[in-house]
Amino acid sequence: MRQHRDALRRHAAPPLGGTPVPAVPLTPAVSDPADLEREAGLARLFELHYSSMLRLAVLLGADDPENVVAEAYYQIYRKWRRLRDTEAAEAYLRSTVCNLTRMRIRHLQVARKHVEKPTDELVASAESAALLRDDQRVLIDALQQLPARQREALVLRHWLGLKEGEIAAAMGISCGSVKTHTARGLAALTQAMEARR
Repeated sequence: MRQHRDALRRHAAPPLGGTPVPAVPLTPAVSDPADLEREAGLARLFELHYSSMLRLAVLLGADDPENVVAEAYYQIYRKWRRLRDTEAAEAYLRSTVCNLTRMRIRHLQVARKHVEKPTDELVASAESAALLRDDQRVLIDALQQLPARQREALVLRHWLGLKEGEIAAAMGISCGSVKTHTARGLAALTQAMEARR
């Protein structure tokens, strides 16, 4: 009984003018080795790939690339223990960024149909603007006019340098479809760039 009373006194608020009691941490310490491994793996993944995932979201046309990438990291955090191979985390992250961007673009298209006065211009975030130099704006504008699948295939192939199999996995389509979307996208992009000269 006395032990319980002493424990309560240690955790009770100090009397006015008394010395403060050391604060008890609000979050429990991570002691599970699997949790420690997940935290270390995600920190490594963030350091290595955050900027490239942000650039990917920008190039794919996300209106809020920072939120897309944050959501992708959150999803991989939740599913970390189910990953068969943690080395595949980058590919999973890339695929998630592609899917989330595609969903955001579809959502915006539907939302804009129901708005009385659709906005003519999207305001780019500071990060988006910093990633794009002036001489790239024409190319990016032409790229944004392509259908989503063609745009994704071109960005994954030519900006990230992925192989057809990796692109197929990221987009959730066959290698043959990757070839088709890449060829059509490149032809349309070339035509759009020539028309702007």
